Amino acid sequence: SSGINAEWPLRPGVKVRVRPDQLGVVTDGVKHSMNPFDENAVEEAVRMKQKKIVKEIIAVSCGPTQSQETIRTALAMGADRGIHVEVPKGTEADLQPLAVAKIFAKLIEKEQPDVVILGKQAIDDDANQTTQLLAGLVDWPQGTMASALEHSDGQLKITREIDGGLEDIKVKLPAIISADLRLNEPRYATLPNIMKAKKKKVPTATLR
Repeated sequence: SSGINAEWPLRPGVKVRVRPDQLGVVTDGVKHSMNPFDENAVEEAVRMKQKKIVKEIIAVSCGPTQSQETIRTALAMGADRGIHVEVPKGTEADLQPLAVAKIFAKLIEKEQPDVVILGKQAIDDDANQTTQLLAGLVDWPQGTMASALEHSDGQLKITREIDGGLEDIKVKLPAIISADLRLNEPRYATLPNIMKAKKKKVPTATLR
């Protein structure tokens, strides 16, 4: 399964307004879109399903109601179902990497996936922490900043770009993986798949 952490990149022509409390920006009327690194995560999950490595892809997004747009993008790309963890509007900035990792850990406990793939980092804060924190919470092996993945004998071979060149590591499943931009080139969702995704029900979970 694939875990996708929703982010909100700015688009050209969007006028940024600071909230009156000075604690963030106004997001009313702003279209929510998927973080590019998460697009790579979804694409890799779809490719793994096409190779029959995984049977089902679950797209997860944490955020206000508008975050369902991100899940529907993942569904249109090839995810089988989505889970929206609702975060009250206006409190998204409080959802730091550790909080997201704890949410995903609860979902792992419920869904029992074999693989969780996330984008390596958000493009607003560039934290690059959720994958590592999640792996620690569930005590699973991790492969971060993957630029290539190969599956064999219940293991994943992960190629990572490091300062000195390339590094290959192997992890046993289940595992947590984070996707780099060089992992793949995400597909464009076709119009029929976009229309189908709009009709799919996306269950909502709430923070407790």
